Amino acid sequence: MAVHECDVCIIGGGITAAMVAEKLAALRPNLSIIVVEAGKSLFDDDNRFEYRQRGLDYAENQWPGDFVEDQSADGIISRTMAVGGSALHWGGVCNRFSEEDTRLKSRYGLAVDWPIEWAELEKYYCEAERRIGVSGEPGPIAEDARSEPYPMLPMEMTFNLIQLKAWAEKSGAPFWTTPQAKNTVNGYGGRSICLRCNTCEICPTGARYSPDWTFKQLIGAKRVQLHDQTLVRRLELDEATTRVAVAHAVRQDGTAREEEYRAKTFVLASGYTWSPHLLLLSANSRFPNGLANRSDHVGRYMTGHLAYQTTMDLDLKIYPGMNAQHSLISRQYFRCAADTPYVRHDLRVWESGGGRAPRLRGEDGGLLMGDALLDDWRSRTGRGTARVRGYYDVHPDCDSRLTLSAASKNRWGDALPLVSHKIDAATQAREASTRAHFEQLFASMAKANDGHVGRISGLPYQDHPAGGCRMGTDPATSVVDSHGRTHDHENLFVVGSPTLPTGGCTNGTLTFVALALRSADAIVG
Repeated sequence: MAVHECDVCIIGGGITAAMVAEKLAALRPNLSIIVVEAGKSLFDDDNRFEYRQRGLDYAENQWPGDFVEDQSADGIISRTMAVGGSALHWGGVCNRFSEEDTRLKSRYGLAVDWPIEWAELEKYYCEAERRIGVSGEPGPIAEDARSEPYPMLPMEMTFNLIQLKAWAEKSGAPFWTTPQAKNTVNGYGGRSICLRCNTCEICPTGARYSPDWTFKQLIGAKRVQLHDQTLVRRLELDEATTRVAVAHAVRQDGTAREEEYRAKTFVLASGYTWSPHLLLLSANSRFPNGLANRSDHVGRYMTGHLAYQTTMDLDLKIYPGMNAQHSLISRQYFRCAADTPYVRHDLRVWESGGGRAPRLRGEDGGLLMGDALLDDWRSRTGRGTARVRGYYDVHPDCDSRLTLSAASKNRWGDALPLVSHKIDAATQAREASTRAHFEQLFASMAKANDGHVGRISGLPYQDHPAGGCRMGTDPATSVVDSHGRTHDHENLFVVGSPTLPTGGCTNGTLTFVALALRSADAIVG
């Protein structure tokens, strides 16, 4: 058995792990830091253009080797497990939550208030944007005022977005482009400028931020050690105290070698699934329900948000494949008066191919080029088509939870997670009025612009999931404090997505990073 000793052991290798490691190494250069990740290091950016091409040509997995075969879970929406995590292939959208998200109980009598002041969180949003490199434009809504400008100017709108913006704003709602973790300045963070090649899930140039860039820089400067293909299976407490003393792990590189990690501070940065899962697996005689779980809240209040979406046929020239990842957003409905029916959402508009891609040959077999190709495409898809979606705020029930499966185990005999989302009674009660709001909104957008609304559908899963180790001031109803320190173990932190009490109504990644950076300050302290 190999035994490793360090000041800080970070378990997990995704975006929050990268940000915590980078900040700790900068603030305390003498700290010894080990990052332990169950998946592989895919430091192969030279091959990503080829992966992209094979994905386009043959619909192959663009990230070969980005998962562990038997380390999966029922109810999750991504099984990515590699150095970089899900942010290897995220779209890069970096929206912020709003102050309303942190004051739901006091403003609306719903869910809970977060144990953090908005001004404090906003400061860390700015830091998160600087560290990962966000390009964006400030919106026109005063309540979304920023204390600092975006690090980079926004990406230029495509011809399609210019047309869609003019169309969408006829509804009376202002729209602007979503902020993106993509370079509009060549060399920011050591990465190239975005070429808008419309394949953001695998960026062939490195312009879209990915945590593996951060890890390569830290390793190159000898600021951290990275142990990949190493699965942490259990945390063990000190015999005399409630401090975590050891992380027990096993190598997944074919050797099955056992590893021990001993540290002054342990940081769980394994996301909303694997962080609570490890705490539950680490049950012992003193904590029979799992570590950090005297409150029985580990794995509870799993959260996220839902959406309603549709397509609209429009009398617009919309060309396929024009950087479709870059979308428009309106935060007109991000706020809700306390004396009106509660519905909060962001509103997105993208280009849409109407479900059919352009073709290179017509019915007679002749080659289609230029205007002929576009005329044929439109004849098969109707007029220009826009995709419209609204992510709306839902609140988790206590029994929205992650549990250990009685049936599924990995190769080491560890029970795997089972995730089951459940919205609370108040959210269920307003579901009919929420759908009616979207039906009316979509119809008014179409009417104002001579458009046609397609089928309205609801998202069948909670997107941008979070929770499972929610933060709070009361140890009886939460797992960690506002800095991510567990109430039960003074040297154990949980960072990022698991700590969110509620999931907001927009992309969560920037919020996960901001909270993790705030945790890093507490860890240093």
